[in-house]
Amino acid sequence: MSVPRPAAVIVLAAGEGTRMKSQTPKVLHELCGLALVDHMLVAARELEPERLIVVIGHAKERVGGHLAQTSPDARAVVQREQRGTGHAVRTVLEEVGTIAGTVLVTYGDTPLLRAETLARLLESHAADGNAVTVLTAEVPDPTGYGRIIRDDTGAVLEIVEEKDAGPAQRAVKEMNSGVYAFDGLLLADAVKRVSTDNAQGEEYLTDVLSILREEGHRVGAHIAADYVEVEGVNDRVQLAFARKVLNQRILESHMRAGVTVIDPASTFVDVQVTLESDVVIHPGTQLHGSTAVAAGAQIGPASTLTDTTVGAGAVVRNAVCDSAVIGPEASVGPYAYLRPGAELGHKAKAGTYVEVKNSKVGARSKVPHLTYVGDATIGEDVNIGASAVFVNYDGVNKNHTTIGDGVFVGCDTMLVAPVTIGDGAYTAAGSVITDDVPPGAIGVARARQRNIEKWVLRRRAGTKSAAAAERALAEQERESGT
Repeated sequence: MSVPRPAAVIVLAAGEGTRMKSQTPKVLHELCGLALVDHMLVAARELEPERLIVVIGHAKERVGGHLAQTSPDARAVVQREQRGTGHAVRTVLEEVGTIAGTVLVTYGDTPLLRAETLARLLESHAADGNAVTVLTAEVPDPTGYGRIIRDDTGAVLEIVEEKDAGPAQRAVKEMNSGVYAFDGLLLADAVKRVSTDNAQGEEYLTDVLSILREEGHRVGAHIAADYVEVEGVNDRVQLAFARKVLNQRILESHMRAGVTVIDPASTFVDVQVTLESDVVIHPGTQLHGSTAVAAGAQIGPASTLTDTTVGAGAVVRNAVCDSAVIGPEASVGPYAYLRPGAELGHKAKAGTYVEVKNSKVGARSKVPHLTYVGDATIGEDVNIGASAVFVNYDGVNKNHTTIGDGVFVGCDTMLVAPVTIGDGAYTAAGSVITDDVPPGAIGVARARQRNIEKWVLRRRAGTKSAAAAERALAEQERESGT
């Protein structure tokens, strides 16, 4: 059967998350490129709900601001006092009104929960005609979770929170994920009658199941195929575990689509990264944000790319690239740093110990080694010699350097911006270029060399240098005398 479209998905994200021991709200902790709550919202959107609602409370300004920026389709409802999951849902219904149809309730700290699993829950809920269907899982260690208590026929009797459970109930391995599919009309009525008669004095959403069952409504459960999906993130250990699981999922998806990952254990790829077929990812590589790598490119080893576009057939080795554009068949590294605004054209090169910032390097142009390029436009077929520096900052303003096509910049040239080097021009090695160089000219800006004879013998007597000089001079005298 087709997956029923839910009338609403309510994501509970109001908790403080004290076990994270962080100034950052728990649901905003980053996992593979998205905040925890964003992962849940991505899964929820795949169900195409009529309404998407997020309950916020702790650090509501930060969480609400994040949602406004990243999820404008989600309505934030503030739970001003965190008095339990039942109270959170009641707060939503009091603000938005009764929701007719299926209402799916889930959490903002379950980033591993797949849309497919939620869809199976909705299918089960509709097929069985339940008033409520709870998503459960059978786990090796259910510590910390509510237990699913069934009768002799297997029907769900109740959910008992661990703090309220007796020894026999704590031995149950089937746990409550906290995810439910409700009949919206029945939920609106029952949630008003949830009591606070429990160890925490809170309104538990689990009590809605008991209320509905006592009134003769059907209560069901759908067991998730993989219990790992429903495990929440409550501390840094669980966050690291979730990252490992999600990263493995991401890599497996790319590998099945034609990407080679040499060592998955040392490779980390965010969820929004796109990789085309025949891309090769070498060990120690991290791809973050909206990075996109075209077919046949090779990334790594030991490279970190963030929000960077890599063209087909390009090679990036031992490099850090942030908000850069690397053209087709271009070469980066080893040990290069491409900063925001760096753009390399077709077959361009940024080599060993090269840093490029806010600059365009034209097709087939080379910056092979030991060079800083900042605030510049470099034409096509240019060669930048070793140890060249684009001197772009005068202490107040950033200034621009323009290099024409076919230019040869000699080693150890200082290009003091603003300056323009015309097409086909040269600069002599060791020059400090402060004025424009016309097309086809050579710019020479260095002092004339002079040698002071026997300076070392006079000023550095007794040193190893002086001894070496004395031997060489004596040898020259002997040779000249023969």
